Amino acid sequence: MKLTFLGAALQVTGSMYLLEVDDFRILIDCGQDMEKMKKEETPQKPKETTYFRKSTFPFEPSSIHVVVLTHAHIDHTGMLPLLCKEGYEGQVLCTTPTYQLTNILLHDSAQLNQRRLKKSLDKNRRKLPTNLDELYFAKHVDDTMERFVTVPMNQKFKINDDISVHFNNAGHLLGAANLIFKIKDKGVEKTICFSGDIGRKNYPLLQDPQPVPQVDYLVCESTYGNRLHNKNVVPEKALYDVIKKACVEKEGRLIVPAFSVGRTQALLFTLNKLYQNTDLPRFKIYADSPMALESSKVYEKSIRSLNKEARDFFEDNEELFDFENFEYVSDLKHSKAISNHYQPCVIISSSGMIHGGRIEHHIKENIQNSRATICMIGYCAEGTLGFELANGAKEIMVRNKKMEVRADILKLDCFSAHGDQQDLLDFVGFQNPKILKKIFLTHGDEPAMLGFKEKLEELNYLDVNLPSKGDVFEL
Repeated sequence: MKLTFLGAALQVTGSMYLLEVDDFRILIDCGQDMEKMKKEETPQKPKETTYFRKSTFPFEPSSIHVVVLTHAHIDHTGMLPLLCKEGYEGQVLCTTPTYQLTNILLHDSAQLNQRRLKKSLDKNRRKLPTNLDELYFAKHVDDTMERFVTVPMNQKFKINDDISVHFNNAGHLLGAANLIFKIKDKGVEKTICFSGDIGRKNYPLLQDPQPVPQVDYLVCESTYGNRLHNKNVVPEKALYDVIKKACVEKEGRLIVPAFSVGRTQALLFTLNKLYQNTDLPRFKIYADSPMALESSKVYEKSIRSLNKEARDFFEDNEELFDFENFEYVSDLKHSKAISNHYQPCVIISSSGMIHGGRIEHHIKENIQNSRATICMIGYCAEGTLGFELANGAKEIMVRNKKMEVRADILKLDCFSAHGDQQDLLDFVGFQNPKILKKIFLTHGDEPAMLGFKEKLEELNYLDVNLPSKGDVFEL
């Protein structure tokens, strides 16, 4: 059995792993690398990667037998249409919510690619862009979605006579799962778990992460491997205080960059509870994302998969996300207009890292407004506008214009759907260090991985690896 790390290696995004059992090849996740590539290679580990034909992948896509997905986020699914476009003909296995949310996310990416293509053609007088092979469009997404086969959570799926996979609730996003493979390799039974993204306990809407039974090998994310969330912060109270400061005391706008799938639903549910249970003034609340509306519909159709609080709230109120003075913003003209709404308001818009999307317009219109507040609520990869703001930048470039930061910048980590260091330690802690043969840390920057590795070694997990992109391990 052989494992190759093709993404999210010493960085957060681009999850992609190739698991080979004899001549059978399984691709776990097929994510988009959303971080800017470093100009210089790490001198300690130079890499030469062989690509096939004009393929985007360092393997022949038609050689893959099956793809299995942990969850829908684009850094885990965003390359699937290219995989199919370049010759993949097998199934894509995932949970039902992952299928539904992936369909929304990939069609949104296809629309962005269509706009990029049009912009390039207009700029270059009908000349096709040089990276056309790296773009996919609605037809490619439709073709890709036809390959999906859904598997119930907490149920084993037999891939072939020697390989099965179990989807274990990861608590990170609706439908997100740890993937537990049971493999017969040359007569020997082996087990390996791919954590995907690990959630946290008591997160709005979502069920808590489930324990993973004992395995031989563990591929574990480490996004917050060296950080702790403030567990004493209650999301409702934290959001109430931010809105009160931004919209009542300053009488200004509150801009919240948030991913349309998952994070926006957690915010809207919390706002709904605030409107039901507190004296919060009835400001206008805008969710500026057509994708957020579609994602919210998926959540509302998946009530049984949500936590007890959400199920009880829905039974009492018949709505999870709709409340007084709340509005989804669909068309672009309305989106631009709300940036200058003359009364205090809350604008939730994507992307959460302020890397493309409508949020860039809202930032541009409000970043120099001293009465505006921008509240960062999740992880931002290095190289994104969100990363700069979260780390105290005094000036930023927004859509090719240098702008001074005069708005207040706040940070909340209680809406982060990633578990912190202790959550990750709890996740690994279900594994007996005397039985677990290897741990591979992925989906984190190097300082986070090193901090997490140190903690694991203190707990006697001694074979902890930090793979680089392209590294291959015989298991």
